[in-house]
Amino acid sequence: MAIDRRREAAGGGRQLPEENGSLPAGEAGSAAAATLAVAPPATAEIQTLPPPAAGSCSPLLLDYDGSVLPFLGGLGGGYQRTLVLLTWIPALFIGFSQFSDSFLLDQPDFWCREPDGQGNGTDNLTRGLANHSQSSSAGMLGAPALPTPPPGDNASQCHCHEWHYLIRAGLVQNVVSKWDLVCESSWKVHIAKFSLLVGLIFGYLITGCIADWVGRRPVLLFSVIFILIFGLTVALSVNVTMFSTLRFFEGFCLAGIILSLYALRIELCPPGHRFMVTMVASFIAMAGQFLMPGLAALCRDWQVLQAVIICPFLLMLLYWVIFPESLRWLMATQQFEAAKKLILHFTNKNEMNVESDIKGVMPELEKELTRRPKKVCIVKVVGTRNLWKNIVVLCVNSLTGFGIHHCFAKSMMGHEMKNSNPHHFYTDYYTMAGIALASCLAMCPVVGFLGRRGGLLLFMILTALASLLQLGLLNLIGKYSQLPDSGMSDSVKDKFSTAFSIVGMFSSHAVGSLSVFFCAEITPTVIRGGGLGLVLASAGFGMLTAPIMELHNQKGYFLHHVIFACCTLICIICILLLPESKNQNLPENIPDGEHYTRKPLLPHKKGEQPLLLTNSELKDYSGLHDSSAVGDGVSENTTANGM
Repeated sequence: MAIDRRREAAGGGRQLPEENGSLPAGEAGSAAAATLAVAPPATAEIQTLPPPAAGSCSPLLLDYDGSVLPFLGGLGGGYQRTLVLLTWIPALFIGFSQFSDSFLLDQPDFWCREPDGQGNGTDNLTRGLANHSQSSSAGMLGAPALPTPPPGDNASQCHCHEWHYLIRAGLVQNVVSKWDLVCESSWKVHIAKFSLLVGLIFGYLITGCIADWVGRRPVLLFSVIFILIFGLTVALSVNVTMFSTLRFFEGFCLAGIILSLYALRIELCPPGHRFMVTMVASFIAMAGQFLMPGLAALCRDWQVLQAVIICPFLLMLLYWVIFPESLRWLMATQQFEAAKKLILHFTNKNEMNVESDIKGVMPELEKELTRRPKKVCIVKVVGTRNLWKNIVVLCVNSLTGFGIHHCFAKSMMGHEMKNSNPHHFYTDYYTMAGIALASCLAMCPVVGFLGRRGGLLLFMILTALASLLQLGLLNLIGKYSQLPDSGMSDSVKDKFSTAFSIVGMFSSHAVGSLSVFFCAEITPTVIRGGGLGLVLASAGFGMLTAPIMELHNQKGYFLHHVIFACCTLICIICILLLPESKNQNLPENIPDGEHYTRKPLLPHKKGEQPLLLTNSELKDYSGLHDSSAVGDGVSENTTANGM
């Protein structure tokens, strides 16, 4: 146009954005106009940036999935497969640590051993304990001859010199029986459960930012060292305060291991293998969940169990020698000197010939060795237009998925408690584990067929339906069941509630897991640690609702469920605004993340103008105010939708 010719004549050429920064405010429109000139078809998800000006990094080096990864052989290289395998092995140890609370802090059945007149103990209960235990809640059911009171009973009924416990989790002694955390001390159990989850939340937020600044490998190795220190010290705790404090730091270090391995796993894989590699790690972690009861039965004591859970992390000290830094992160942050050494290390391990570099990656790398690294913090995402919205939507999805999961679990376990007596610990445990396994198995074909956004939308709709039906339809059934001629009984209502709870747990687990993976894909490499930290911390906040509700003795449970049910409806609308990342290259810097654009679920008809324009279709209207001076350069056929 004449406007552009006048600007070029004045020497005001457009300045390209920095590789790891967002577009300057004054040049966003001109950048979009320049992008239009070289934009691929509208079906593409990531638009190609214009050729860089002098001083900008070579686009070949920043196109990791298109140039660097094929040069190294993709996932077909033997060394890359070995590294992926090394990210899978610790998932088993992580599974042990994540589900250890179910055994270390399980509230056992207990009764008082009262002294007789000769100073000997008898296993008789006072009448107050026996009478009160007949109305005990779920989780406090014991042997028929030894009825037990629930924790938090009246203090007058809890005076006892010696408690005896019947632990249902395969242990002879756990933390509750070690320090008599019953009756007026039962609240300390919930604080101990808080400590690991709160440590995980803070760990995700802090180690994610550190991983973007110093790298994934240092975060992984230092987290391993400190989890060995704090985890083994937990087994030596002398009181519950020391136990809870050390569990906080153990959770903090465990978060660093989980986050760094997740990021390394994503960044090692080409687009077609990312999801399945991540799902294999999830299955291995679930294997740890299934094996945990057997491990507890073998250890018998909580201190031995804690030591056995932590000691396998000693093997990860070898990662200091055998596991390299993420090459993708080195290239994205323009640390080309270290990237060159690592590429040569890859080619040597894979026995490749450097001369087979068809695209000329190594010659371009030699030209950029003197470039200074550019590292970015997650706070930079605040100045973006689309990226921060995508991350916030996925964080809310993760929070809702893991938060409402407890509502469904509480409802299902409550009905099982009424229908089966005595209540069995392993029934609950393996029911939860089986539903999670079925959810992950269903995710594989659904995401493969519908994509990330379509799969997330489907599972969120199922979660919303299960929640709304459980809240609304069951109340209606309960109202009609009270009529004499209705033919309905409470058992019908309980069966419906159990069915909806199973469907809700199934779909909400998929929502939470898929939100984390989705966020890892759409977040640029330079801030992937911070983005993963945010979405994993949101998942931790959702999990935190379970011990909070238990601490308040399930008060406000219905309101809690209603709030999360409303959140599912909001999430369904917001998911439609997300891009689709299936078979797409990972964004390497913030401009790449901004060009992850949304396309409709159903493609528009041929010749039909889409209502929502992508970033590449935005026009430059910054010069319209002086159109009268250059009216000859503006066509009369210009419209608001295109040229």
